[in-house]
Order: sequence, then structure tokens, then C-alpha cells
Amino acid sequence: MKFMQNLALVLGILFLFYFLGVKISGGYGTNFYVIWLVMGLALVGWAVCMKRGILIPHIPIWIRRMCFLLVCLGCILFVFVEGLILSGFAAKGEADLDYIIVLGAQMKADGPSRVLQMRLDTAYDYLVENPDTIAIVSGARGNDEHVSEAQGMYDYLVERGIAPDRILKEDQSRNTSQNINYSGAFLDKEKDSVGIVTNNFHIFRATHIAKKSGCRHVCGIAAPAELLLQGNNMLREFAGVMKDFLMGNI
Repeated sequence: MKFMQNLALVLGILFLFYFLGVKISGGYGTNFYVIWLVMGLALVGWAVCMKRGILIPHIPIWIRRMCFLLVCLGCILFVFVEGLILSGFAAKGEADLDYIIVLGAQMKADGPSRVLQMRLDTAYDYLVENPDTIAIVSGARGNDEHVSEAQGMYDYLVERGIAPDRILKEDQSRNTSQNINYSGAFLDKEKDSVGIVTNNFHIFRATHIAKKSGCRHVCGIAAPAELLLQGNNMLREFAGVMKDFLMGNI
């Protein structure tokens, strides 16, 4: 019991510090990172309850054992899914693909967010090395964006020297599944080879959505990600994989 109490306290404090680090960095994109604050407070609160003998000793032993079993099963599932996510980190794609689909992320007033810029720089490198490949940039305009993500990506690539006639815009999609499915309208899914350009933590889910949508020849092209934010990315991606699995998207 003492070990569990100390473990909960240490993890809770670490989660709270990580929340502050992500908050200060300003690169989180969405409010998902608040989950680290919630988990941190919950773990610290649990440790305090165990130390003071509040509530927990009064819970029937069979309920405590059932909760412990569920936590263990949840941890096994989490580790398994995280392993699948990690399997996409080294994806380099294939040469001379017919198309690459660059998945959208936040556009800021002064240009692409850091996450999106990493995707675009990776796409740029691929397009330079493979001059016959066509790019599809995908993403709608969010409520806090001055242009659609597709338009912002198009402008960025053109400014870097990619010919405009090599870039197709899909500006209606609002999530990963829509990015890929709406972009599929430009493809012959049976014949065309396509690479999905996104950050490394996103490759597994994105490529499996593409395969489920009917793309016969698909591979991932992994862009890097911010090291500080990778913990938050991996936890959020776990939730994304589970959601898309339950919805039948992968």
C-alpha cells in the first residue's frame, strides 16, 4: 500500500509539471493537454486519501480488486496500442508515388503552426526528390483560422518553389478520417500509389484509415514532432486510435 501511495504521488506531481510545461510551450494546438492536469490532481488526491485512510479502506475488497484488474487491463491495452503507434515513426514512404496527401493542422495568423510546418517541410523535401508526384493538401478553415488549412499549405509550398499545378486543395475536411476520405476523390484508389504525410505519432492511424477507405497502394511519410509535446501527442493519439477503431474507420 505504501508503494502504491508513493507511486501515485510521484506520478501525480510529474503529470502536473508536464501540464505546466505544455501550457508554457504554447504549442499544444488543442485543449486535450488539460487531461494531464486532471490526472495529476486525481493521483495526488488518491495518494492523500490513502495516506490519511480516507474512503479507500471502507471500499469492499472485491470492488478494489475489480478496479485493480480493470486498471491492469487498461494498461495492457494502452501499451499495445502505443506499440502500434510507434511502428509508424520510421516510415519513409516510397519513391515516385503518384500522390502524397498532406494532412492539415492549425494555421496561425503568421503562417503554419509548428506541427503543420513540420509536415509541410517533409512534403516539400519529398516533392523536390520526386518531381512527378502530385500533392493533395487537406484541411478546412477552423473557427480560429484566417484561411483554410489547405490554402495555407498551398501558399507555403508555392512560396518555397513547388509549382502550383502540382498541388491540389481539399478544403472541406475537419478531421483525419475526412482528410483522407475527401482527398480520395482526387485518386484512383485501385491504381494510384499514395503517401500520407503527417507527424510520426499520427502515421499508424492515418495509413490504416486510408487502407480502410479503399486505397490499395498506401504508405506513410513521417514528419518529426516536438519532443516536449510527444507525451501529450501519444496519449491523444491513443484516444484517436480507439475512437476510429470503435467507429469502424480503421
